[in-house]
Amino acid sequence: MLTTEEKNEIEKAVSLVPYRKAACVEALKVVQEKRRWISDESLKEVADYMKMTAEELDSVATFYNLIFRKPVGRHIILVCDSISCWVMGYEKIKEQLTQELGIEYGGTTADGKFTMLPNPCLGTCDCAPALMIDGDLYRNITVQQLPEILRNYE
Repeated sequence: MLTTEEKNEIEKAVSLVPYRKAACVEALKVVQEKRRWISDESLKEVADYMKMTAEELDSVATFYNLIFRKPVGRHIILVCDSISCWVMGYEKIKEQLTQELGIEYGGTTADGKFTMLPNPCLGTCDCAPALMIDGDLYRNITVQQLPEILRNYE
C-alpha cells in the first residue's frame, strides 16, 4: 500500500502536468526512492493510484533504464558505453569492475552493495570514459582510480 508520504509526493508531481498519467514516471521514481525498486505489487499500487492499468504502467517502467523492476544493490553503478566512452577505453573500466566486484551487467554483488548497469550516455562525452554511482559522476576515469572510487561507497 502506498504510504501517505508517497501519495503526497506523487500528488506534487501530478500538480505539475496537464493530466494525471503524465506524472507516471515521477510516481514510479517516488516509490522507487523509498523502496529501492518497483516490485509487481508496487507497480500495481502505483497504477491503481494513477488510474492506469498495470500493463500500461509496466510498459513505461520497462522503457526507462533507471526504473528498476528487480531488486538492486544499495549503490547503482552506471557505466557509460557511448561511442565516446568506447573510443576512450570504457571496456577496460567495465572489465576491471567486473573483476573487482565479481558481477556482470545487471548483476548485484553477493553482499548487496553494488549493481552494475550499462548506460548509453552520461552526457559527458568530452571527458570520457565516465561512470556514475548513485548520481555521483566520475569523468576521465582510469582503471587505477576504480578501487578508490569504490571505497567511497562502503
